[in-house]
Amino acid sequence: MSNSSDSLFVKICGLRTERDVDTAVEAGADAIGFVFSASPRRIDAATAARLARRVPAHILTVGVFRAEPLDDVRSLAVESGVRAVQLHGPEDRGYYDELAAGDWTLIRAAAFGDSVPRCGELGEDMLLLDAPVPGSGVAWDWSRWTPAGSGAKWLLAGGLTPDNVRDAVAATRPWGVDVSSGVESSRGVKDPALITAFVKAARGG
Repeated sequence: MSNSSDSLFVKICGLRTERDVDTAVEAGADAIGFVFSASPRRIDAATAARLARRVPAHILTVGVFRAEPLDDVRSLAVESGVRAVQLHGPEDRGYYDELAAGDWTLIRAAAFGDSVPRCGELGEDMLLLDAPVPGSGVAWDWSRWTPAGSGAKWLLAGGLTPDNVRDAVAATRPWGVDVSSGVESSRGVKDPALITAFVKAARGG
């Protein structure tokens, strides 16, 4: 079972400025992501902490990591004050178990492929299903995806834009959606109008 369109969980990722954060909050985003791994969207913990303080308590702040040492993830999450940790990489169940003690919401990002990941397999709270080439911003064949089990908290990602998000939601019935490059005017630079349009379109507006 997915959220109804008006309650669809929407995460805007890769935010770097006060304007980015304020726009996402005003647009009605449920989660805001800060990237700590190598990326044009990367920010440091101090910047993330400053931006996170602008985010109301009902909106989830997420630190995004890719194949980072456990101690680095833990220290950056603590320093930045994010309330969730999103992992893109080869982390095993033990890695997730270690982080679970830190009271963060855990999000596992998995690329769509031959095997079908299931939310909770590694102890994560949410599963983010990304394109076969994660971070490419290229839309993938959503019709090949078998929807996750009833009630699973999984987010569709990869190549989503204000123009295609409604079709993607209709095809896959996700619990939520995640966007980064699809709301940018240039690589790493968010466009306020696109952020607003994406949230509206995702929820059927």
